Amino acid sequence: MAKENSENLNKNLSRLVEITEWFNNQDEIDVEEGLKKVKEAAGLIRSSKSRLREIENEFEEIKKEIEKEESENDDNLEIPIN
Repeated sequence: MAKENSENLNKNLSRLVEITEWFNNQDEIDVEEGLKKVKEAAGLIRSSKSRLREIENEFEEIKKEIEKEESENDDNLEIPIN
């Protein structure tokens, strides 16, 4: 599922580039077509932001796991003093 989500994110970003290029290549913009593309871009941006938040949360979880493991390892390295 992670691969599918990353592919969707990449597809979203590619599509946003295509929409941007469409606007950049227009001498005279068809307002109706432009509105459709803006609506599509807004949906892609929302979807991408959501996925990026998920990715950020995954990184935070990994970071917490690593810090916990390091803390546990540090506790095991303490030398008892007699």
